[in-house]
Amino acid sequence: MDILEKLDELGIKYEIQEHESVYTVEDLKEVFLKMDGIGCKNLFLKDAKKKLFLYTLPEDKRADLKLLPEKINSKRLSFANENDLQTNLNLIPGSVTPLGIINDKEQNVTVVIDKALKNNKILIHPNRNTATIGIEYADLIKFIKSCGNDYLEI
Repeated sequence: MDILEKLDELGIKYEIQEHESVYTVEDLKEVFLKMDGIGCKNLFLKDAKKKLFLYTLPEDKRADLKLLPEKINSKRLSFANENDLQTNLNLIPGSVTPLGIINDKEQNVTVVIDKALKNNKILIHPNRNTATIGIEYADLIKFIKSCGNDYLEI
């Protein structure tokens, strides 16, 4: 199912802006977004037991991968590989987004969301890096629950 169709089906309001391909937060800073919200970075991670996590945090916050495992009841984290990204979320590097769990039919990925995003409008990719979508934090949680994936707020 197309991500925008799913958001419409769930009654989730969103804004979308098309733009050139961006692969990093730095690339996105070159694009003039005409919407308000907190820009996010998304890290696709794997722990020592091969459990997968998608960590969404504000674009200007540093991800501490040494402290994160303790917060999510895990062990050593590293970046998951491109094959894991493709197999589980059907995404390519540069387009990682929590909305990718729409493709995670076996609910292998746990979404980890930084509490700094709570009660805010957030800006994320709609499963491709040629657009940015703005949705409310509460609506992201609604979306995650509809997909059946586990999530943690840290």
